[in-house]
Amino acid sequence: MSRVAVITDSCASLPDEFYAQYNITMIPYFIHIGKESLRDLIDIKREEFLEFLRQAKELPKTANPGAGDYLEAFKAAAQRTKEIISIQMTSIGSGAHQAALVAKEMATKTLADVRIEVVDTLNVSMGHGWMALEAARAAIAGASLDDILALIRRMIPVTRMLQTADTLRYLYMGGRIGKAKHLVGSLLSIKPILSMEDGVIVALGQERSRPAAYRRMVELIAEKVGKGAQIKAAIVHAADEEAANTLRRLVEESFDCVEMLTTNLSSALAVHTGPGTVGVCYFPVKVLQQ
Repeated sequence: MSRVAVITDSCASLPDEFYAQYNITMIPYFIHIGKESLRDLIDIKREEFLEFLRQAKELPKTANPGAGDYLEAFKAAAQRTKEIISIQMTSIGSGAHQAALVAKEMATKTLADVRIEVVDTLNVSMGHGWMALEAARAAIAGASLDDILALIRRMIPVTRMLQTADTLRYLYMGGRIGKAKHLVGSLLSIKPILSMEDGVIVALGQERSRPAAYRRMVELIAEKVGKGAQIKAAIVHAADEEAANTLRRLVEESFDCVEMLTTNLSSALAVHTGPGTVGVCYFPVKVLQQ
């Protein structure tokens, strides 16, 4: 049994089986379709939701877990350990981090002997997911809470997300466009390349075709880590396996991929990116060895 309990949320976009496999507690985001409130990954699966989204005339709403959701998870974890780490997506794009902080404060009244650390990854999707996964692996290996915190702090500045989509319409409608607003006027004529810097969505460029966007994404990775560098990477897509496979081959051909995953984007994120989104989340392996 791990001495440190790892808690994250559904926006981590990890493969479904990883939560149980690595003892990660997953707290779901909420998706509101009309008057119906659904728990991400529990009440509605990714493929099912993406099919709905293709036909939807009105964009569903999403909501982050509340303080009560985190408090419940903290209390459950405290039944088996006295050290807990809660890892959230960027606090700039969601209120989950603040909810976890409130829950931590509430927990001090009843869990005085339990240490709880709340981490803002300043990232999203499998950029966030990699940190939760590596934290869980370290916990299973016997790492202390301080060791895991140090690991995540090393990962935060070098873990990056790159993605492209056929349109920015979903991000624009959902108000998550960040610093890429200047691209909105060309929604139909470009394939934007988006990333995240300091927790905010930014545009790193635009291409006229998907193949060109994929090649540019590989070039951007090389600029950060060097050609042929050892990396761990995850291809994340929203109901576009063909595009995911194409991007995966390019990344594998260009880098020494010590670990490579392919996973569907969480439904709570797909609301804002739309079907057809594909991207890569990666970090240099050397950060694990420091």
